[in-house]
Amino acid sequence: MRSDAAKGLTLSAPATLYVGFLVAAPLAILVAYSLWTQTYVSVDRTLTLANYKEAFTDPLVRHLMIRSVLIAGAVTIVTVALAYPIAYFIALKAERKTLWLLLITIPFWSSYLLRVFAWKLILGFNGVLNSALLGVGMISEPLTFLLYNEFAVVLTLAHAWAPFAILPIYVSLQKIDPSLLEAATDLGNSAVQRFLRVTLPLTIPGIIAACLIIFIPTVGDYVTPSLVGGSDGKMIANLIQVQFGAANNWPLGATLSLLAMMSVGFVAILFVLSASGLGRRIR
Repeated sequence: MRSDAAKGLTLSAPATLYVGFLVAAPLAILVAYSLWTQTYVSVDRTLTLANYKEAFTDPLVRHLMIRSVLIAGAVTIVTVALAYPIAYFIALKAERKTLWLLLITIPFWSSYLLRVFAWKLILGFNGVLNSALLGVGMISEPLTFLLYNEFAVVLTLAHAWAPFAILPIYVSLQKIDPSLLEAATDLGNSAVQRFLRVTLPLTIPGIIAACLIIFIPTVGDYVTPSLVGGSDGKMIANLIQVQFGAANNWPLGATLSLLAMMSVGFVAILFVLSASGLGRRIR
């Protein structure tokens, strides 16, 4: 038994050290910096909670944190709602599944920045969409609400993260035993009832995975809000980037980073518990 335990520890040691170096060490550094203060060009390493007090009392931080969670939530809802029908079609209706999955991955063939700039060109004042609407006479002047706001951020992020929502839902749909659907039909269930009573409950894990995959990283996105969000689409990550960059206040930036992580973790846990409970009630 001891030899087996020793072998297990030996085999897991490289992965443990790797994770510890890439995850635990940076997190420990963030915690340490959050307890220090910035004094001009140097860092005062006297332990203090002043950064947390400043973060909790600053209305800008609260506003950006709430906006970030709301935008990420909107992106998650929109992306999953649009991804589910696509995943359903590929998993249960399409004949050439490999071809469709290949088409889904096409956005990954180009740079993320290029895709964001593409949406900027589409939604801009003189962009593709406004030019097309002006050309067909549907509008008399360019629409100004398409870019540099929360709408543009949600639309761009939803497009960028769509494949990450489609794939886990597709996997869940693929695992459904066709005999269950046939049994539901034999019992007199309509197509809608069969979906609500069999298909949807069995794909709850895929939906939860898709929501987490999208929500967690989009809260911390700062590139998209910087390029298409404008002043009305800034998120907490943009403030963190300013603290680590132009403001040169690493302790406050570390504090904001930890608070953002805790907020995301709290919302994610709450969502998983709620979704799991809903899945059990549906069943």
